Amino acid sequence: MVADSSLLSPAPLTASDCRDDVSSPSQSHVMGTPSSQHFITGQHNILSASEHFLNFSDAELVCPIQADDIQNRWLNNYIPVPGQQAKNYSRNTTGFIYRMLKSYAGISIRGRCLPPFIHPLQVADGQDCHPLSTCLTLVRLFDKPVPGGEGVAAEVLKREMAGISEQYSTYTGSGVLQAFQSYLVYTMVIFFSLGQEAKTFCREAVMNLQVLACSAAKIGLVCKEEQQHSRPPWEAWILAEAKRRTLYTMYLFDSLLASQDGAPTFLGVELRGLLAPGGKSLWQAGTRREWVAAYNTFLVRWSEGGLEINELWPIPEEFNDLDIAVRQRRVDQWLEDVDEFGTTIYAITSATHGT
Repeated sequence: MVADSSLLSPAPLTASDCRDDVSSPSQSHVMGTPSSQHFITGQHNILSASEHFLNFSDAELVCPIQADDIQNRWLNNYIPVPGQQAKNYSRNTTGFIYRMLKSYAGISIRGRCLPPFIHPLQVADGQDCHPLSTCLTLVRLFDKPVPGGEGVAAEVLKREMAGISEQYSTYTGSGVLQAFQSYLVYTMVIFFSLGQEAKTFCREAVMNLQVLACSAAKIGLVCKEEQQHSRPPWEAWILAEAKRRTLYTMYLFDSLLASQDGAPTFLGVELRGLLAPGGKSLWQAGTRREWVAAYNTFLVRWSEGGLEINELWPIPEEFNDLDIAVRQRRVDQWLEDVDEFGTTIYAITSATHGT
């Protein structure tokens, strides 16, 4: 399988305002039915059968970075890139990344809950969640397979991955993100289930993943309101936050494969300026009213703008003592509300770059 950008050109999201009115109880909630509840067991039961659906069909997102650099990331080992910075994971850090990503594959296979880069409301009943719903069904083939069944299951997943590559240009709206998420889940499940025999395939799959990630990024990684320090619609924030989390997970997986091959890993400088993973009070909010209250608190606490992912990278040489103190204060404030995904990101960056 090779990356073919001509197959992966999604249509842009429709730009329209999403209603974020919490004055009416009938419009302030989201429904979760038994199938969606199944995926969030153990993640705080945030959905109730009496609540209504969200509408993900309209979301206005923007891309503040050079997305093409994501697609070309695999070239870093062959062609030096201006500003490229190598990062050297210790053996323990690589082991930690391996175990955490393996857990994401494991919970997908077992169906107990969702990996922390997929928002529970993306797969709530009534949502158009193909190809993600297909993915979460097919990976169950790896749950207690018959002897020798892993290879057969892997071929099923590989065919579905090829279908995503071929059909990616037909996905619109939230389907673009779901295709990216599904391809990542498939790749990690195959890698952690088959081990060494899947390495060659997974290297090629990561190249395709970077094409998918680039296309998803181009239609928006940030809500326009996030840039203006105002509150976006809940639906738009879920898509933007889930897309950023999926992107960060892909970068960790890419770095893991490189480390295992003895190849250098590089800081994702092309992601500079993107927000670090959002707090658990926002990610785990179960109603629109709850999320709006949490976001209003976020706006007050982060009057200078939310923590950016690059604030978890090495301290720039030109920083003085005051700059360092400000950054440390912001990171401390961010840590007060992180969920398990944010904790993982901090553990890796702290172990790699220091505090």
